[in-house]
Amino acid sequence: MFRLVYLLVTFLPIVLLNSGCGNAKTANLVSPSTTAAAAATAPVSRPPADNTFVASGPIIVENQVDVAATREGVVASVSSDPGDRVKKGQVLALLDDRQASADLEAARAKTRSIAADLKNWEAESKVLEADYQRAQKMWDAKLITKEQLEHAQYKAESDQWDVKRVSELLTNARLAERSLELELDKTRIRAPFNGVVARRYVRAGQKVAIGDRLFWVTAQGPLLVRFVLPERFLGHIKRGEIMRLTCTDVKEQHLAKVTEISPVVDPSSGTIEVLAQVVGEQGEFRPGMTASIQVNDFQ
Repeated sequence: MFRLVYLLVTFLPIVLLNSGCGNAKTANLVSPSTTAAAAATAPVSRPPADNTFVASGPIIVENQVDVAATREGVVASVSSDPGDRVKKGQVLALLDDRQASADLEAARAKTRSIAADLKNWEAESKVLEADYQRAQKMWDAKLITKEQLEHAQYKAESDQWDVKRVSELLTNARLAERSLELELDKTRIRAPFNGVVARRYVRAGQKVAIGDRLFWVTAQGPLLVRFVLPERFLGHIKRGEIMRLTCTDVKEQHLAKVTEISPVVDPSSGTIEVLAQVVGEQGEFRPGMTASIQVNDFQ
């Protein structure tokens, strides 16, 4: 009896202790899953959605062309280099114009000669017209025969035709002179608009043919940026809309105003083309740079 009581007293605390540890382990095993479940059911905080769509495109200018030779010849001199600012009509280079100048002077001399002949014919025409009027009066007075009157009439009419013939010759001579003036002007290579010389392709003494590139002249403004947007923007973006313009190469921000919107969608890419013009000072922006355009996204 005492042995049984001794055993119960000895092992009962151990059993109770094991039961307590088992409950602690169970609690420890359940706690992570319980925490994860609680975290899954808790609302997640997200940053607000950005409503800006960013597109990119090149910065361009409307006036940017290669100035080509419009006649063949040898470059006599070059008066502009890359980086030079030029005005519309300013001479960039000269071709050898000696032959063109000589041809023009010959044509002008011919024009002057024909003009003098025309004045002579016009003066003679007035004399013959006066003779005919006098013959008409004499015929009315029965002082000359019908043949004499007709002779005076035919001479006056014939001289009128000579005046018209020489007048046409003078017109043709003036047109030929004008044509040679244009040929002479082609030896003056001129800037087509206000801008800057971006490249020079020729040097003095070089022979050029019709169509050869001589200079690359570009305007410096107004600056434009051409970019594309997904077709879902069609009908939402409007002319006159203001957008923010940035460039990674320049630490500046500018505004651009939409000037053109393509009315059709490119079926191969599902995009529309948009053209915007930089508003205000262009700063360090230059044609050829790639710009990023921030467009308000309606989605």
